[in-house]
Amino acid sequence: MTDRLEYPTLAITALKRWAPPPALAGFVALLIVMFAVAYGVGASAGPVAPGMRSTEVDGPGFVGDLGRPHGHTGGTGGTR
Repeated sequence: MTDRLEYPTLAITALKRWAPPPALAGFVALLIVMFAVAYGVGASAGPVAPGMRSTEVDGPGFVGDLGRPHGHTGGTGGTR
């Protein structure tokens, strides 16, 4: 009648083997808290530049570029 299950059982041993170290779990929890606080501060501060809008460009070039393409040619030398 005094037979008890031996501790640690196989399930507890397996959980301890695959569980992350307490320091890693604490570090991940700290990261989650820090990101949540940063998000909350950013959300409460609002937009930094509320009037800033992206500019839409009509066509492939800007005014005054003489119709030449801009940017990287991908190493092909481009067209002349």
